[in-house]
Amino acid sequence: MINFDIITYRVVDIGPFEIWITDTVLGTAGIMILLIIFAIIVRIKLRKFQEVPTGLQNIVEFAVEAFEKFTIDSVGAKLGWIGGWFFTVFIFLLVANMSGLVSFIRPPTADWSLTLALALLSVLMMQALGAWYRGWEWVKGFFKPFFIFFPINILGELAKPVSLSFRLFGNVLGGMIVVSLVYALLPFALALILPAVLHIYFDIISGVLQAFVFTVLSITYVGLAANEVE
Repeated sequence: MINFDIITYRVVDIGPFEIWITDTVLGTAGIMILLIIFAIIVRIKLRKFQEVPTGLQNIVEFAVEAFEKFTIDSVGAKLGWIGGWFFTVFIFLLVANMSGLVSFIRPPTADWSLTLALALLSVLMMQALGAWYRGWEWVKGFFKPFFIFFPINILGELAKPVSLSFRLFGNVLGGMIVVSLVYALLPFALALILPAVLHIYFDIISGVLQAFVFTVLSITYVGLAANEVE
């Protein structure tokens, strides 16, 4: 049974700052290392590029091209370059959400600090690209339809990272809690069968869905900020 609490293994003092080494930090680092190793392996494999792709090359090319096409269709060609970043975010969330399949691992996305950090990065990118591509029109958007709506528009912008982060965090944490409670309450024989079905839903189906929803909403927010039609 997974401990619902976030375990802190060590606190490292660097000047005036405290760096907390938690299971979220270790889990995130582990996933990043695995993805980096996988990326290196893929790069080595693709050195022998084939005109007619097969095997691993076929899978990688299909995934990258499909996501690139989806990004361009969603936000336009001028913002197509953001697909690389959000594809990385999607793959990371996919692995992080499904890490709950390993019984002793607490999914990093079950920690709001991680999901909030990712959501803030998406919203910061949204604001930065909105200002870059639309300039003064982006600024004026905070005062529409009338000047008195400025506080409400600001609250709306602040709500975006909160809603993005809580949606992902709540679904992953909720699934982890349900599965853990089932393990604890069921007799041993049933605990070997029923939780497996729950893992398929919460860790795989819901994990893929939540990673997709987070990524699509982030891309949509960026597209709306940079391409809003007046």
